[in-house]
Amino acid sequence: MHTASLSSSRRVALVTGANHGIGAATARELAARGAAVLCAYLDPGPGGGPTGEDTAGEIRRAGGQAAAYAADLADTTAPAALFDFAEAHLGPVDILVNNASGWVQDTFTPESADRFGRPMRPVSPETFQRQFAVDALAPALLIGELARRHRARGADWGRVVGLTSGGALGFPSEVSYGAAKAAQTDYTLSAAAELAGLGITANVVHPPVTDTGWVTDEVRRFVEESPTLFHVATPEQVAKTIAHLVSDEAELITGNVLTLR
Repeated sequence: MHTASLSSSRRVALVTGANHGIGAATARELAARGAAVLCAYLDPGPGGGPTGEDTAGEIRRAGGQAAAYAADLADTTAPAALFDFAEAHLGPVDILVNNASGWVQDTFTPESADRFGRPMRPVSPETFQRQFAVDALAPALLIGELARRHRARGADWGRVVGLTSGGALGFPSEVSYGAAKAAQTDYTLSAAAELAGLGITANVVHPPVTDTGWVTDEVRRFVEESPTLFHVATPEQVAKTIAHLVSDEAELITGNVLTLR
């Protein structure tokens, strides 16, 4: 089946958390539509799971162009390093997908586990710092790096997409996660307003419950019984929405939080 390309020009995309789930699916989808993709990821260590190099290798075997770079986004030097690496190996970055999460599950309650049996810990400086460093500060620094380099080279086309799970009205049992995602959303919407004159759009995607390996039968029953949750999505379904947002056809879609159901 023919897949529409992103643009008449080849684009370079930076996707964080591209070693699994929505990030990996997005990297593959963008590559299939003609983008060169830098697959950024946190090195899991020996035997610790899939890496960005796994995703990049899959893209290259399919005939696409991709590279991988291991970086801890809690390190404030990582954003500049990622852009430097992308420019050296693929070209200047046009598309930024802020997908990575430093997910920790913390709570104000004395409960030790959530309704799905996942362990919780109290809110602490450690849980706050890890969550906000990766989910809020790093996306802001990455957007700033994109904008600075974009303007310096006289570019007039750019795309930013962030990922959220909500949190505007609170996120019980994952309170720092929800707060950090709310902060990332605010940064992204500010970017939409401030960077429109540079030809950069910025949006946030709120996926439905997405089966990235954690969805159990109980979670599926929860979705089926919910009046607001309609589907358990695949990462590939979410990736198609992201790919549309970074296409030429989406040039008027900016400053939005798109809730997928």
